[in-house]
Amino acid sequence: MNIVRFLFFTGLMAAAMSCSGKSGAQQGANADEAADSALMVGAERVDLYAPQLQGKRVALFSNHTGILPDGRHTLDALREAGVDVKVVFSPEHGFRGNADAGEHVSSSIDPATGLPIVSLYGPGHRKAMNETLDSIDAIVNDIQDVGLRFYTYYCTMLELMDAAAERGQDFWVLDRPNPNGMYVDGPILDMQYASGVGRLPIPVVHGLTLAEMMLMANGEGWLPSGKQAQLHVVPCANYTHSTRYDLPVPPSPNLPNMKSIYLYPSLCYFEATPVSLGRGTDKPFQIYGHPKMKNRQFDFTPESRPGATNPPQLGNLCHGVDLSAMDDDEIIERGLDLTYLIDAYNDVKGEKFFTSFFEKLIGRGDIRQMIIDGRSADEIKATWADDVENFKQQRKPYLLYN
Repeated sequence: MNIVRFLFFTGLMAAAMSCSGKSGAQQGANADEAADSALMVGAERVDLYAPQLQGKRVALFSNHTGILPDGRHTLDALREAGVDVKVVFSPEHGFRGNADAGEHVSSSIDPATGLPIVSLYGPGHRKAMNETLDSIDAIVNDIQDVGLRFYTYYCTMLELMDAAAERGQDFWVLDRPNPNGMYVDGPILDMQYASGVGRLPIPVVHGLTLAEMMLMANGEGWLPSGKQAQLHVVPCANYTHSTRYDLPVPPSPNLPNMKSIYLYPSLCYFEATPVSLGRGTDKPFQIYGHPKMKNRQFDFTPESRPGATNPPQLGNLCHGVDLSAMDDDEIIERGLDLTYLIDAYNDVKGEKFFTSFFEKLIGRGDIRQMIIDGRSADEIKATWADDVENFKQQRKPYLLYN
């Protein structure tokens, strides 16, 4: 990252933080102090971005998570501030966030505004993106991430930033907190396994907000075009990486609560196995099980429901483990924990257990064999410890928050 760009971001962050300071009167009223210290997402800080978007043709990348505390969507805030939004881009799960994982989402029209919604997930999305961007001056991004390498929203954002870099368009990120931002864990992606669920050489739990990630991708030269985007960041106020942030709305259909979001780094690998992780139940990403698992005291049967119309083990009685009562602090302290995957493997391994999707999720080609060979979760975690520490040093220049 060049020094001019770095100073711009540092200055913007300082200005944003100073906006949240106490008034000169220093009256000290409890209500005022609470308001001054309240966490603010980037999209709330309309005065920091709307004036600079005046007179530009704008595309907004967002979904149902792009909401403000007053209930308005960022799309509404932009339009009310006089910004000329021409089109909305939507990610996996669609603009309303109710499509199944991996389901193709068609482009459509937003009934509230009449604006076209262009889906950037599914076949043909790159052509639709490029055709749309030819008549756009700036791209604004406001979407809630969960801080994991295999969560696809950032992959779509990277595609947009690369396209913006090629065209010389302004690329704005209205930042939001990372609910898993309090730690870094997991193997760094071996880029031979790069895919739609992993685009950057970062750990599974990277500890970055989306703005920090885009800064790092820009600064480290990770964009496929080899160019740097004209990146503008509106940071959160009163946020640190140790802040516990409860998401106001579920970010996708099968992450319904904070428990599922905290367990997601450890349970997602079941997507590459025959074991159910609770899709099609009331506890997705909080339980796991299989019809052949033995001596278990918890049973469940996945069923078809919105957001999980054809879940693994549909209609089959599964025996397994319920983690939904596990303490959040314990989940976070354990970090990325392969104990659950190893437990299920040791019980079900009589049939083909892993698919090739496993390497795309975990990011390395040797971990499958470690599990087959009987290595413990702690032994496997130790193999990526040095990489995690090196990544923490690598990301330091791009951190916006302590």
